[in-house]
Amino acid sequence: MLIIRRNTTDPFFNIAAEEYILKHFDEDTFALWRNDKSIIVGKHQNTLAEINQEYVHMNNIKVVRRLSGGGAVFHDLGNLNFTFTQSSVSENLINFRKYTQPILDVLQLMGVDARFEGRNDLTIDGRKFSGNAMHIWKNKVLHHGTLLFSSEIPDLSAALNADPSKFADKSVKSVRSRVTNIQEHLKEEMGVMEFADRIETFIVKQNPDARLYELTGEDIQEIQKLRDEKYATWEWNFGYSPRYNFRKVTRTTGSGTIEINLDVHDGVIQQVKFFGDYFGILDSEEIEKALAGIRHQYDSVADVLDSFDLSKYFANLNREEFIPGFF
Repeated sequence: MLIIRRNTTDPFFNIAAEEYILKHFDEDTFALWRNDKSIIVGKHQNTLAEINQEYVHMNNIKVVRRLSGGGAVFHDLGNLNFTFTQSSVSENLINFRKYTQPILDVLQLMGVDARFEGRNDLTIDGRKFSGNAMHIWKNKVLHHGTLLFSSEIPDLSAALNADPSKFADKSVKSVRSRVTNIQEHLKEEMGVMEFADRIETFIVKQNPDARLYELTGEDIQEIQKLRDEKYATWEWNFGYSPRYNFRKVTRTTGSGTIEINLDVHDGVIQQVKFFGDYFGILDSEEIEKALAGIRHQYDSVADVLDSFDLSKYFANLNREEFIPGFF
């Protein structure tokens, strides 16, 4: 395993680095990194529906779309991020417990009763301090998560404007009560970088073959190119969210929230786009393309959807909950 260190706090570069490392490093990797104030949205989300646009603009908060699914998260220098990339032959590639267990182990060794709850969250006393997401590329897994250590919680609450269909009863105050900083629960004083050292030391001990790796000049050049041409562009971060004239949000039992957007002309679907905090092994764009050009009616939509194994595109999806979302 390679322990990859990078000191930049540029969110565009750091998110680009994840794609580069996933696709160009054969060995398994682990990295700890931080971003300046930014909002990182899930690949399938409608960016404008997730952020407080005025607050983001006034406070010069960067907005970046990542490769993985899941929901939007707020980063600042008090938030520590961790990333694993790993080759796998397992059919169960989406395994949040596997990659979050080292974090729980470190905290429990420090006397903190941290727990795994829900689909992909880590909590202390019922309050969330870590959200996690995954992306599958070929036979490789990218797992990354946030660790709120000493973040500015008021900034987090103000910057994120969650989909009202999912958080209709959540105000800024209630959001603030749902999350917590790790630092508040430690029995000893330490800063975020000392905490990072604790995690890195633990990972090295758990992986005898682990060794440090510094990004080379060539690595940095390629990541910078990917940053400039993709992750720092409006087309990727905002333009990826299409215009539409039909929108319906469905909260499913197993897959989370799925927002279905359709552009319909003369009763025929011209364009389909899925947003939400769902996860899948295969890219849901395949289903979007298959639905384009068919009539916007139940039987036509159902026939197309029945030709796919939906559980591979939307993990744990209940078909009967999904189809009504188109009407």
